[in-house]
Amino acid sequence: MANAPKTTAPAKKQESGNSGNLFASLAIIICFVIGIVVYRFVMGDPSNFIDGNRENQPLPGNYLGMIYHAGVVVPVLLGLFLMVWVFAVERFIVIGRASGTGNVGNFVRKIQTLINGGSIDSAISECDKQKGSVANVVKAGLLKYKDVSANVDMDSEKSVVAIQKEIEETTALEMPMLEKNMNVLATLVSIGTLVGLLGTVTGMIRAFSALATGGAPDSAALANGISEALINTATGIATSTFAIVFYNILTAKIDKLTYSIDEAGFSIVQTYAANHK
Repeated sequence: MANAPKTTAPAKKQESGNSGNLFASLAIIICFVIGIVVYRFVMGDPSNFIDGNRENQPLPGNYLGMIYHAGVVVPVLLGLFLMVWVFAVERFIVIGRASGTGNVGNFVRKIQTLINGGSIDSAISECDKQKGSVANVVKAGLLKYKDVSANVDMDSEKSVVAIQKEIEETTALEMPMLEKNMNVLATLVSIGTLVGLLGTVTGMIRAFSALATGGAPDSAALANGISEALINTATGIATSTFAIVFYNILTAKIDKLTYSIDEAGFSIVQTYAANHK
């Protein structure tokens, strides 16, 4: 029975990892499918073009038709743009739940006050009310605090090490949940720009191809090529911009939670060490 917690924790971590990977895979596929559908049936709707023909120029002032003519890179960029928002919203929800029901800073200060006053049971009750990753780590440390305090045969130094180890193990279990899918956002920062640049290059190739024709240049093909280049560039930049903004905001939130966990864990260890010299 003593080994049970050591086997269930990795199992829980693995289960969480599998569910996260499944979500990421499905989200990526669905975003690309939506991008293709929007490109083909919304932007490519015949009503956006002269005489209802996709091969013709878009109606004056019809931006959907203009974007449709920007080429096959557009649905890829739309998929990437959707992915930025999907993964950002998912991370905001997960990190919000990890923070718990109340303000994390106030929770940590309340825990510190209760620990300094020797009210370990009250501190554990506060953890149950707060919930979330920070509360889970703090509660694990407090439960180990009670456990080693009741064990009169364990010396102070070993008890401190046991509390620290419990906090570190619980933190190692909670942190991957917070950082999951952050690598996707980080990747989208670069990929958005690169795919947009690919669209820029293909658009410029079309533009110069129009100039290379014998006789008078094909003004319509030239305009389409330049339009394709600019639209893809703008979409790629927008994708990367939103991705890097969301990534930095979410990273700051994760760092704040990590600091709160470290602060509360340090208080637990130091209080035990001070009371059991």
